[in-house]
Amino acid sequence: MTIHYHPSIEMLTDYAAGSLSLTHSMSIATHIEQCQECQQQIRKLTTLGAQLFTQTATEDANIVDLKASFFDKLRELDRSEGISSPVKEQGATDQTPSEATLPSWEQDYQVPKSLRQFVPFGYDKLKWMSLSPSVKIATLCQEEGGAQVALTRIKAGASIPTHTHTGDEITLVLEGAFSDKSGIYRRGDFITRDASHKHKPMVTKDAECICLTVLDSPIEFTGWLTRLFNPIMRRYHPHSNH
Repeated sequence: MTIHYHPSIEMLTDYAAGSLSLTHSMSIATHIEQCQECQQQIRKLTTLGAQLFTQTATEDANIVDLKASFFDKLRELDRSEGISSPVKEQGATDQTPSEATLPSWEQDYQVPKSLRQFVPFGYDKLKWMSLSPSVKIATLCQEEGGAQVALTRIKAGASIPTHTHTGDEITLVLEGAFSDKSGIYRRGDFITRDASHKHKPMVTKDAECICLTVLDSPIEFTGWLTRLFNPIMRRYHPHSNH
């Protein structure tokens, strides 16, 4: 399995340092389970962090110099090991995946280890809320006044209506694949969106798609009819109730 979209090096650094929120850490941990490239990056970040911590214990270095030194050392390691940056430009377009590379909707899915405390008996046993006959959402956890972690399940060939974001959104593909105007995203791909993005995710026709999403604030549907769902999305998001 080839993964094309990854967390930024800044997100991986914060994750390795333990400074990310629980909800954002969960999404990265789930991605790392499937991504050897990011596993390697985390190992390097942890090693470099320990080295620089030792350095600052004996030197009076300021935080700006420390951060610059950290990323300089990381780039040196990448060049010496022939490793490219784990982040791919999200404007790049990939070819449509073949049926052989995607699971069938009838296949039994394996829930990632990092999610099993929230999905102990499989996806089918979750309490799903239907947005339409083709789209369902199940909330896994949420921070009071903060981010929401949920699963989105979309039938093969269906789409989520055009929408914008009122905050940052992380999407991790767990099963199947979907596309938007910026590219196509397969199992393991980690996609970030913010308030500047407006898109209409479309699932491939050969299998349903299940995604893990982390929403800092609710999405906003833009269609004249789908706008009716916006109060529902705000009602179930902790940010709106803060």
